[in-house]
Amino acid sequence: MRLVSYDGEQVGIRSLNEALDMAQEMDLDLVEVAGQATPPVCRIMDYGKYKYEQSQKAKESRKKATHILVKEMKYRPKIGVGDFNTKTRKVEEFLGEGSKVKVTIMFRGRETQHPELGAKILENVADAVAEVGHIEVYPEQEGRNMTMVLAPGKATRKQREVVEKLQEEIAEEEISEEELNEVVEVEDTEAEETVEETS
Repeated sequence: MRLVSYDGEQVGIRSLNEALDMAQEMDLDLVEVAGQATPPVCRIMDYGKYKYEQSQKAKESRKKATHILVKEMKYRPKIGVGDFNTKTRKVEEFLGEGSKVKVTIMFRGRETQHPELGAKILENVADAVAEVGHIEVYPEQEGRNMTMVLAPGKATRKQREVVEKLQEEIAEEEISEEELNEVVEVEDTEAEETVEETS
């Protein structure tokens, strides 16, 4: 076998008995480190100390590994201002602690026909927590739910621009709805005037 000393120096080719004698003289262990090699490689070492050091290294690497939790906060499309503020503060708290947050809008019945209501709530949440979190996964519809994932860290300029664009689109939709209502009201009043004239 090829023998490596305790200091890591190559001793050379030795028989098993010679290697065992050398290890016993030093009060150390003879450990096979490369059994597949020809000839096999063995090393003189303190195996107990080696195992302890390996376990300490593993423990340290586990400590350094970041464990990111994903927490979830659920909203409803017709949520009140108070509930919205309370839940959003909690989302902000989770992000501040370093957790990701999955924000879910739960639709029921006919609410599924108005996904824009859910999208607006999600954008308001993203806006409210922009100082501590940013959008990692943009809003998407999954059956009766609409979800968005927020990650810790300030929103980037690009993300803020996307949110602003979405808000502008929603504002335009609301304006067009208001204009439509005004047109309908005007048509109704004109129809009433025509009825009065004919009578």
